[in-house]
Amino acid sequence: MPSINHDDHTVSFKIVYCGTPLSGKTTNLQQIHAKLDPKGCSDLVSLSNAQDRTLFFDFLAIEADALPGYKTAFHLYTVPGQITYNATLQLVLRQADGVVFVADSQMDRQRDNLQSLQSLEANLRMNGSSLDRLPIVLQYNKRDLPNAAPVEYLEYLFNNRPVPFISFESDAHSGRNVLATLNAISQAVLHQFRLRTAPPSEHGNGAGSYEVPTHALAA
Repeated sequence: MPSINHDDHTVSFKIVYCGTPLSGKTTNLQQIHAKLDPKGCSDLVSLSNAQDRTLFFDFLAIEADALPGYKTAFHLYTVPGQITYNATLQLVLRQADGVVFVADSQMDRQRDNLQSLQSLEANLRMNGSSLDRLPIVLQYNKRDLPNAAPVEYLEYLFNNRPVPFISFESDAHSGRNVLATLNAISQAVLHQFRLRTAPPSEHGNGAGSYEVPTHALAA
């Protein structure tokens, strides 16, 4: 859930990038960090291991209007994708306000993707949440590779739901749709926050639009 600091007038949201090892979670955050104004970003903090080049955590603060008169901070995290790091995944997912699931589009990685999504779902349940209660955005990464599975097949595997998740095709190395993915999850998180905090008479008025700017507020 969002953290509201009344002393410095900041509302903070936590977004977690999940997915199978080497799916592109780290590259997403590296691209986002590189595209934003360094004056408004924290340092990019990395934790590497022998099997997964991923960030343990990183937080970026981005300007948006969650509450009048308050700055809005988005804290971005990645987690190791291996099952052996399941405790880390569960810990990082606590109090998450939104999730980006980064799927490796390569045809031979689909079993791994499914296992990773099932692990995400199980860990959300253990934290008292679920895929239906939390804003989720799917990113089908590595679309530039020749063995990428058809998008229709990926949608069938991961997005065959009564209310589909927003999804994007991406190539994180080139930056294609990296910011679009972040914009989408940020909008969804802000929309859910406004629905929860608005008076009942305003729930049908929508949340407005928001786009990640290339400048950011310091956390």
